Amino acid sequence: MRRLPLAGLLAAGLLPLPLALAPPAQAQQTLPETIVTTTRPPTPQERIPAALTIITRQEIEQRGAQSLAEALATVPGLHLAPSGGLGQLTSGFLRGAGSAGLLVLQDGVPINDAAAPSGAFDFGQELLMDVERIEVIRGPMSVMYGSAAGQGVINLITRRAPPDRAFAPYGELAAGSNNTLRAGLGAGGTVGAFDYLLSGQTLSTRGSNAVAPRFNSSMGERDGFRGGYTTARLGWTPEAGTRIEGLLRWRETRFGLDNIPNDDPNYSGLDRRWYGQVHAETRPFQGPWTTGLRIFSSEQHRRYSNFPDSLDATREDSRYRSTRTGLEWTNTLRLPDAGAFRDGALGFGVLHTLEEARSRQDFPSGFGDFTSTLRGSQHTTAGYATLQYRLGERLDLTAGFRHDAVTGATSETTWRLGAAYALPELATRLRIAGGSGFRAASLFERFGIGRFDGFVTSTGNPNLKPERSLGWEIGSDTDLTLFGQPRFATASWTFFQSRVRDQIVNVFDGSSSTYVNIDRARIHGAELSLTLRPAAWLEASAAWTITEAFDAATDRRLPRRPEHAVTLTGMVRPLPDVVLAPTILFTGRSPEGPFASYDNTGMAFTSPRSNKAGAVFHLTATWQWRPEIALFLEGRNLTNSRWEPVNGFVTPGRSLLVGTRFAL
Repeated sequence: MRRLPLAGLLAAGLLPLPLALAPPAQAQQTLPETIVTTTRPPTPQERIPAALTIITRQEIEQRGAQSLAEALATVPGLHLAPSGGLGQLTSGFLRGAGSAGLLVLQDGVPINDAAAPSGAFDFGQELLMDVERIEVIRGPMSVMYGSAAGQGVINLITRRAPPDRAFAPYGELAAGSNNTLRAGLGAGGTVGAFDYLLSGQTLSTRGSNAVAPRFNSSMGERDGFRGGYTTARLGWTPEAGTRIEGLLRWRETRFGLDNIPNDDPNYSGLDRRWYGQVHAETRPFQGPWTTGLRIFSSEQHRRYSNFPDSLDATREDSRYRSTRTGLEWTNTLRLPDAGAFRDGALGFGVLHTLEEARSRQDFPSGFGDFTSTLRGSQHTTAGYATLQYRLGERLDLTAGFRHDAVTGATSETTWRLGAAYALPELATRLRIAGGSGFRAASLFERFGIGRFDGFVTSTGNPNLKPERSLGWEIGSDTDLTLFGQPRFATASWTFFQSRVRDQIVNVFDGSSSTYVNIDRARIHGAELSLTLRPAAWLEASAAWTITEAFDAATDRRLPRRPEHAVTLTGMVRPLPDVVLAPTILFTGRSPEGPFASYDNTGMAFTSPRSNKAGAVFHLTATWQWRPEIALFLEGRNLTNSRWEPVNGFVTPGRSLLVGTRFAL
């Protein structure tokens, strides 16, 4: 078993430093200027001791990312495992953690599915018309967001109305391969103290066959997708420092599914979710204290149906429903300077959340009838406090702790410490951080019941402890001055390590099964990146992620965590109004567990196997025909790779989409 050489990684990361001893580079500039996900008060990115990836609206459009999964595909440390194209289950693994250990937020509010068996988020359903930017924070973040944030969070931030226009419409229309039609229309504006945003999007496609063509039984049956999305935001700012806003988002998707190794035209899915929040914030007496109150609620319905046909005599009709409601009180107190300490801020707050879930899975067959049911709920009450200060002109310090109490389960206290140090002489920023995280057991893991022919064969465990993790990271970002350009290149490196204990697994004792806390994992790895800007019309980036994720007891690699992942991206302007954005994604071999790998006949292997490495190539071209109108061409998987990110499920084939986008 190969180990990750820390000294070699540090050498690779620090190698560019001597090159920066030439004339000092300008301070690194990034968009957006402030980050809202890591700390309650908006904080400049260079002052945050965490590895961040910010995906802006401009990058989403220039790279032609029509889905959340496509937008996140180039994020270092994040591996997505899709079971086909749009609508298919897509799991996310951040820094080697399980898919249930990654928390997804919509404007700061969790939207993971409480009815999912492990509470994980499905990345295969979301489009991006209403998204202004995506913030991906890697590292322990339970101190800010509680359960499932032990390795990081992804925050989807909704578009906002322009402050200087009463009516600003925008939209797009595109069509292409597989009878794909994508359309969106929206408008926003500010009228006096009020602002608004309305946005809608729809997409329909015949799709592609998710089942790998290597199977002898593959018939090429396509799995289509239809989705509708609507977002509304209304805000009122009666005076500086005071704001009230409401946000409502609804989506519904319908899609085809398949069972390995057979195509199945009758297998289909429905996923519907609405989410809303009302947020009020004010600064009493225009002083240093900002206080806010947030009320949020979401509801998600899923249904999977498969009726008997000539290809499959079994029947499935599974339904899932989950709700999450909550109330959060947030506060930020700007602290006075104390000697060398300045720019201090104390954040504190209280949060109460109620999660409820109901589900029923029915699998009648000639071997017997299996049903799985869930009816459960749990309350979570949490309190947190964070502190940040700048020491002198270079060192930023952060600290925080949080306590979460879940009804009927063990409570958990988490912490985080971090520091960021600026070296302007070397155009470098060093950062180090460490902290703890946890994942509370899902409602299904606590209360789910399985029956076979009426006899109970599996049960949840209400007494499960949370999964707990402890991790740290160290890294740097350096701007290199070459050929008279202060930011000719930017080199970054991060080394991370974490330990996970009390992992929740399902154990079978010969007659029945239940969930227990027995597994442990050890994870370490590195994220290396280099961006070159040799000319005003050219930018090229390379990122390499190395992940070593092992079961601590068996010393085997954890499933679906590839050891190597490399992304190559570029922005080329051959003409002033034309942008070409190529992307190459390479993913190394990744292990699968027993009975999760299949030969060409569809027989499952009883021993662990590995998915083969694979690569895909995308290219998007955009022509800004007029200042308010752009024409674009999106090419996906142009080499028609047949790579299987999940064993048995193939990457969608080559496709082209042509369209126009406007912002008046």
